[in-house]
Amino acid sequence: MANFAKSQVPRFSVDVYQNEFLPEGGREVSAIVTVTSTGGGTSGGAPLVPPRASASPAGIPAAAPSAAVVIMVDCSGSMDYPPQKMRNARDATAAAIDTLRDGTEFAVVAGTHIARQVYPESGGLAVAGPGTRADARNALRRLSAGGGTAIGTWLRLADELFAGARARIRHGILLTDGRNEHESPAELHGALESVAARFTCDARGVGTDWEVKEVTGIASALLGTADIVADPAHLADDFTAMMENAMGKEVADVSLRVWTPVGVEFVFVKQVAPTVEDLTARRTEAGPRAGDYPTGSWGDESRDYHICVRVPEAGIGQEMLAARVSLIVPAGEGGSPQVLSQGLVRAVWTDDLASSTAINPQVAHYTGQAELAQVIQQGLDARKSGDIDGATAKLGRAVQLAEASGNADTAKLLSKVVDVVDAATGTVRLKAKVADADEMTLETRSTKTVRVKK
Repeated sequence: MANFAKSQVPRFSVDVYQNEFLPEGGREVSAIVTVTSTGGGTSGGAPLVPPRASASPAGIPAAAPSAAVVIMVDCSGSMDYPPQKMRNARDATAAAIDTLRDGTEFAVVAGTHIARQVYPESGGLAVAGPGTRADARNALRRLSAGGGTAIGTWLRLADELFAGARARIRHGILLTDGRNEHESPAELHGALESVAARFTCDARGVGTDWEVKEVTGIASALLGTADIVADPAHLADDFTAMMENAMGKEVADVSLRVWTPVGVEFVFVKQVAPTVEDLTARRTEAGPRAGDYPTGSWGDESRDYHICVRVPEAGIGQEMLAARVSLIVPAGEGGSPQVLSQGLVRAVWTDDLASSTAINPQVAHYTGQAELAQVIQQGLDARKSGDIDGATAKLGRAVQLAEASGNADTAKLLSKVVDVVDAATGTVRLKAKVADADEMTLETRSTKTVRVKK
């Protein structure tokens, strides 16, 4: 088992990067908001707002678990081709269980066209300790492949299990090797809508026979990560890393609250690092002129968000508060929501042309990273539809953006799909043959960004 030391609750800070100067008549204000959580370590210690403690059999209040985890393993018939794929999935799940911190609530679900709880067999959630880890590993030996794929049923069972958890941090790990062929897209979408905001979930596709947009869509809806594990032999390392990350979460259900004054129009809010994720449509109202946007659970980490608002026209020399951005955690029992930190977005009108036309480096960088993610998706879609010219243009632009921003990882992935003639100008040729794993890796990781160069 991984050795996680207990730690303190992390501290949050909000830093705002923008060019607040607008020309006369200027209205659109953009800012990059960097949220940083520090001081929590990687232990996943007690949540910031702890749930009510339960009583032990002796009547003494027991400390509530800090996290609950449900691992959903694809056991459809395709997991037997090749046979070692199922064995690798069992080994990876065992490795993840070994990484659980003592006291973590957990369960394992076998997913086919139905969902079946594998451990604990009696239902509910087990509490991680030497005995339950050994029992869970024994239960994994009974996993076998057979049946179809209906991922929505897996997610609904996980949600039922989490409903009985005492922990505030609730995280799923989902593995699939095929397409979701035994339920309709509407059924999967309905399942995602019903469980969203109830738990977060990392999703992984193993091999190359699964649908990228399905897996990335699951991770996006549930505020988790998505990736490809093309070689099943690498599953154990990937599962271990995912579980270590889950065990490092300290604070659950953090929201980004954006308040705007009267007359200010909200345009969008996007996460832009470490991945691009448009949060605009996920707004929940939080009082007059305020909206909350979910960010999931946090450990020791930093993320960047792009906020854009439209202010009323004003004259030279005037200034105003364009938006207030706050980090919020839900109320504890009988309490009120807690503000962790906040930052201000300003607008100042000036006749200084140099000031009003300068583009803030952070805003410029992440605008380019968002475009990079978009043109990769557009280029791959064009390639699949046979639009060679369109694919070449979009993927060429992607190479140019990756080169300009220093996104070396994405540039390397692009080089497996196109021959780069001149990166600076985006001149490329589509490769005649591209391995499925290379194309799927580029598509799955297209939203990963690099931070602004210091």
